[in-house]
Amino acid sequence: MTYRQPALDTSPRVSDEIRKTTCYMCACRCGINVHIKDGRVAYIEGNRDHPVNKGVLCAKGSSGIMQVTAPSRLRHPMKRVGPRGSGQFEEISWDEAMELAVSWLKPLRDADPEKMAFFTGRDQSQSLTGFWAQAYGTQNYAAHGGFCSVNMAAGGIYTIGGAFWEFGQPDWDRTRLFVLFGVAEDHDSNPIKMGIGKLKTNGGKVIGVNPIRSGYNAVADDWYGVTPGADGLLILALVHELLKAGKVDLDYLAQFTNSPCLVNEAEGPEKGLLLRDGDGKLLVIDRNSGKPVAFDTPGVKPDLGASHNGARTVFQHMAEKYLADTYAPEKVADRVGIPAERIKGLAAELARVAFEEEIVLDREWVDFRGDKHDKMIGRPVSFHSMRGVSAHSNGFQTARALHMLQVLLGSVETPGGWRMKPPYPKPVEGHPKPHCGVTPGQPLDGPHLGYPLGPEHLALKEDGSPARIDKAFSWENPMSAHGLMHMMISNAHAGDPYKIDTLFLYMANMAWNSSMNTRAVIEMLTDTDDSGEYVIPRIIYSDAYSSEMVAYADLILPDTTYLERHDCISLLDRPICEADAAADAIRWPVVEPDRNVRGFQTVLIELGARLGLPGFVNEDGSAKYKDYADYIVSHERRPGVGPLMGFRGNGDEAGRGKPNPDQLQKYIENGAFFVAHIPEEAEFYKPWNLAYQDWAVGLGLYDKPAPYLFTLYSEPMRRFQLAAEGHGERQPPEHLRDRLKLAMDPLPTWYTPFGDEGAEAFPVHALTQRPMAMYHSWGSQNAWLRQIHGRNPLYLPTKIWEANGFQDGDWAKVTSPHGEIVVPVAHQAGLNENTVWTWNAIGKRKGAWALDENAPEATKGFLLNHLIHELLPPKGDGLRWSNSDPVTGQAAWFDLRVRIERVAQRHESEPVFPPINSPVPPAPKNRLQGAEE
Repeated sequence: MTYRQPALDTSPRVSDEIRKTTCYMCACRCGINVHIKDGRVAYIEGNRDHPVNKGVLCAKGSSGIMQVTAPSRLRHPMKRVGPRGSGQFEEISWDEAMELAVSWLKPLRDADPEKMAFFTGRDQSQSLTGFWAQAYGTQNYAAHGGFCSVNMAAGGIYTIGGAFWEFGQPDWDRTRLFVLFGVAEDHDSNPIKMGIGKLKTNGGKVIGVNPIRSGYNAVADDWYGVTPGADGLLILALVHELLKAGKVDLDYLAQFTNSPCLVNEAEGPEKGLLLRDGDGKLLVIDRNSGKPVAFDTPGVKPDLGASHNGARTVFQHMAEKYLADTYAPEKVADRVGIPAERIKGLAAELARVAFEEEIVLDREWVDFRGDKHDKMIGRPVSFHSMRGVSAHSNGFQTARALHMLQVLLGSVETPGGWRMKPPYPKPVEGHPKPHCGVTPGQPLDGPHLGYPLGPEHLALKEDGSPARIDKAFSWENPMSAHGLMHMMISNAHAGDPYKIDTLFLYMANMAWNSSMNTRAVIEMLTDTDDSGEYVIPRIIYSDAYSSEMVAYADLILPDTTYLERHDCISLLDRPICEADAAADAIRWPVVEPDRNVRGFQTVLIELGARLGLPGFVNEDGSAKYKDYADYIVSHERRPGVGPLMGFRGNGDEAGRGKPNPDQLQKYIENGAFFVAHIPEEAEFYKPWNLAYQDWAVGLGLYDKPAPYLFTLYSEPMRRFQLAAEGHGERQPPEHLRDRLKLAMDPLPTWYTPFGDEGAEAFPVHALTQRPMAMYHSWGSQNAWLRQIHGRNPLYLPTKIWEANGFQDGDWAKVTSPHGEIVVPVAHQAGLNENTVWTWNAIGKRKGAWALDENAPEATKGFLLNHLIHELLPPKGDGLRWSNSDPVTGQAAWFDLRVRIERVAQRHESEPVFPPINSPVPPAPKNRLQGAEE
């Protein structure tokens, strides 16, 4: 009898169907194939046809299945029946939930709309939420950017009309040197990983500048462990060296930046502003004639070294400032934490690659002056940066300095350099200005957020006090383009500048990892006045999961997970564009929810209709949109321009066209995205290239061509400085004048982070950063991702480790000017010697997220937030200053200074908070998808 091999099915049926949609596990928004089997998600893989990830998918994306089955998912609308923080809720119907919300929101809108503050977390639908808040009529709206990376975004917009991350990317096919500053590893991870792989395959080099050597910095060819908060000083030392060596692109600076523009030197209210002709156009001196002419005159050859009636060029001011010994490597080395010779070496490497490995493409193009060029010349040096340089009180000027560095090299929008993604580039003048005109029962008088060009655009009341609850666009933070979400609760609690009635939050975990001074914020949310009423009377909260914030809300509107709803990744919002194409995408319900939940965007649209908000109801008062899907297809922001650019009209129009009722189905059939490629002759020099400008107008990105000069010298900042010097009708409070003069330097500058002042007793810098395997705080409740990061020790450099005699398994007490924590520690050699760090948002409060109370995240995990106050320590002037950047108001998370001492082991990290009573049942021990819980 012969032996029989077992009958094996080597190709089992993996799925019944593949549904293509867009990932939501980070802000990359990669394309995914969701395999469906027996009506449920079986697994998730990358979509090879997608423009963002081309099939590559990270751990976060693959683990999305665990979000759809997470035990922490909220099940029903709920209203609070016990004290805030008790976690005692009663399940209610959606009708009751909506009626309760309307009963709170409608009287406020009719009488005093600013008493309602609407703030959203890391959602990707800010075009809709901002539109809704504007229709409601409150000026108190913003998203999470104020505590994330507004310095990076605003610094780029004010300087070059775009910024790192979602605004642009390196020319991965041609770049030869890629330099990363302070990169957050959770953002843009797949494109950067793919790009680094391509760069290294092509023989290029990667340099990391970061106090922490992890992630991208760990695979870099060279690493500069800069001291936190000194990035800007390092960058300006590089500028010093490049100018000193004459290694800057003078032709690029003269043609495409305001470097040749003339600065008014005359004393008075216009000193430091740029000279203009009678039509308001910037003046330059033409090298051919020696006379002042408008910057856009055909054939003009702007002179960088000219002067006129005592006025000198911006470039001369730059040379005078940055060639000073103040920025010499020998002068800054100790503060920066990098030897002078290494700083000089980095500058030399930048210069060598930029000018000795020049790229020349034989492509004709025509610039905005009408001048024809037969070649495109590129500098193959590219940069990337994110939260690390941004989250300091000097972060805005550091971001500007980094953009100035790449502009000096001529490596922005040129082959091999850094390229903008549509709908960028945009001149700062082309962005909205903030509005705060509140009229009971009426919409706000314009958009909430924007880019002020001077004091006239501040959001102030008639008495000069801040108009917004977060004090955005006030003299305290004049250019706060994303608002100050981190100040909203403490200001509302203090009644400064006024009290509010209802706080409406979406996906913003303000009772835990999204707040500085976490314990105090919890106390603010639960504090009562003399009458026994809550100081913040009502809190409405929407989330998909049982986060720490849920227990502190009065009404819960449960959201779906991202695979159960429609979403729109729109050119009106945060699109998925690439440098050579405009692109947008959708999410759609690839599975139906098995709970009584609704997508928040649909809930918001229904609330808008019930409240009778303009834009959400028809003339007869009926609902304008059935749900969010209907809004995506039917809404027009301008005639012919809606949330999605693809398949408009009869399905064959892109960018502009009438709404197409079959648009969503067309997107689904196309893999859930749409791409419009930029013509080859328009791919580079976008701000000045007539071919690109015309293409962008045709697609609806602009209504007319909008070429502009890069702004190395910022007139908006100088206008605020002039006000601080006493000029103009709008004047800042006396106590803010000196700070405005310092922070509003029109040329990128560096000043000591505010957290360093008086911190002699706290010699160590302390940072947090997101791990590559996490994004939202929801990542650390994910069953698969928890196996990568289930706990977060405090990492100590060798110097501190050895000086304190630490051993593996030890614990440390970490003390700041605000408080102390006790946490487990670990050794890491790849660290700036005076810096400690940990992963952010791993630590969880017991009872939240349906995690077991003994889970490592709830026992060994911790937050540095407990050490950070939203206000700076008292300085003896009777004032408490915001712990923020004075330009944008960005939260200065990374200014934290601490001291470390070894202590006996603990059973749990400290502080220990009492468990939250969870509104969802405990997770089953051995969970199977679809099984009864």
